[in-house]
Amino acid sequence: MQLRLDALEPHLTKGLASLYVVFGDEHLLVQEASDRIRAAARAAGFTERSVFTVERSFDWSSLIGASQSMSLFGDRQLVELRIPSGKPGKEGADALKTLAAAGNPDVLMLVTLPRLDAATQKAAWFSALEQAGVALRIDPVDRAQLPNWVAQRLGQQGQRVPPGEQGRRALQFIAERVEGNLLAAHQEIQKLGLLYPAGTLTFEQVHDAVLNVARYDVFKLNEAMLAGDVGRLARMLDGLKGEGEAAVLVLWALTEELRTLLRIKRGTAAGKPLATLLRENRVWGPRERLVGPALGRLTEGVLEQGLALAAQLDRQVKGLTAGMPGGRWRDALPPDPWDGLFELAALVAAPGKRRTADAPGKAA
Repeated sequence: MQLRLDALEPHLTKGLASLYVVFGDEHLLVQEASDRIRAAARAAGFTERSVFTVERSFDWSSLIGASQSMSLFGDRQLVELRIPSGKPGKEGADALKTLAAAGNPDVLMLVTLPRLDAATQKAAWFSALEQAGVALRIDPVDRAQLPNWVAQRLGQQGQRVPPGEQGRRALQFIAERVEGNLLAAHQEIQKLGLLYPAGTLTFEQVHDAVLNVARYDVFKLNEAMLAGDVGRLARMLDGLKGEGEAAVLVLWALTEELRTLLRIKRGTAAGKPLATLLRENRVWGPRERLVGPALGRLTEGVLEQGLALAAQLDRQVKGLTAGMPGGRWRDALPPDPWDGLFELAALVAAPGKRRTADAPGKAA
């Protein structure tokens, strides 16, 4: 069966299943869920532990043997299987189906996997694991939900922010500084627990304690662009520049997103279902729900205009002449390519507020 993360604790208090599958890309939450299962297993007498990590040429027979062997000391054992790629291969798939059917009461299996797409979750080996035990899907914490997540974690250590605007500012401040990095958020929350006693934290205390721990991600920049969050775009571009990220990589990521949007826009205009176009263009995760609203505010002309601007920026970041022949863009590009990257991203994020009168010609 599948279980939500918030249902894990009540489930464990009622007794252990013989097999657990924890999958997702939110490493902090995967680690915490796995730790909780391990603790419950130790309390139930599974005192031996074997860990297997699937790499190239992994010997699946060793895993089968470990799951069937009895401890020399008669202890029950926890067998952990980590599959970082999420793809066990044919031999592995067969081995996992065998393990799912084994049902050894002296062995508890814990399988950890990264995020799995819908097709993989329907594969025979995954279905066998899910039916034999408990599958725990770890979804990312939405950026919009991050302030509430921070507040909940503060509450677990006896701290809280003031009610009203000051509290919202404090939570938003932490969320912005960690930029979606839950592990960084967790560390900052623990730091607040060490610095201040239980009770209410002021905004000033939070501000003084929390460092700018964001490790900005080029591909998260696309999410901010699709969401129309111009303020976040500015912060992320400043962060990427400060961290020494290559402007050419940022431009490539933005340009690929523009091309994807234009293909989907033209596809919907031709009558193709949006869901089909998203699948064909490999759009999933947070981007999947952001693309529709973004396309609603964008025209083909704006997207073509963006690609023309991207072509100019490409020349600029490579040290070539910035302007286009014929002066089709009224103003010269900003001297700093990072300002031009902001112009490009903001063109998609807030097209109604960007200049469109003397736009470049149609993109090829």
